[in-house]
Amino acid sequence: MLTGWTRPHLGAYDPPVVIDESIEESCGRISAGPGALTRAQLARIIRSHARSDLYDKSPGSAAGTALYTLSDPGDLVVVRYVGQTRAPKRRFLQHLNCARLWVPDEVPWWVKSPRLRPLYAWIRELYRDSGRLPTMIVRAWLQTGSEVRAAERGRICECLAQRMPLLNYEAEILERQLRLL
Repeated sequence: MLTGWTRPHLGAYDPPVVIDESIEESCGRISAGPGALTRAQLARIIRSHARSDLYDKSPGSAAGTALYTLSDPGDLVVVRYVGQTRAPKRRFLQHLNCARLWVPDEVPWWVKSPRLRPLYAWIRELYRDSGRLPTMIVRAWLQTGSEVRAAERGRICECLAQRMPLLNYEAEILERQLRLL
């Protein structure tokens, strides 16, 4: 059952957005190449993407805290990140904006927590290599903090058992613990 933010063709790949070159913004071009986007144009693409590529695949009603995953839109089965939030659209926008796609290629030094840098480096790589942005899928809505933490940890363990290339810091810790068992 699909609820909340959905499109009828869940899992379909949307080609990269092509921007009309007649749009000029005062903040300058993102890169020196032809067809480079301004920061304002990229912000519009990100906002549009957050509306169109956020799906609620949870069985219940949208109340409480959401357990979500981020995946490459070309392969939604492979989970790259597991998280939790009370406001999925806002959190999705935070992930996309924190990647700072308008900054030239480099290590994401602006991410305060070094353990989150792999996630934002992946988002930047996905966009740079193929013009795609990740897809967010809400997997469940939970009511209590303990339920959310247990479900998040369980989903991370499930993804690790399936050998998915998770970018969660917690995944690194759990993988080390699993090797000890």
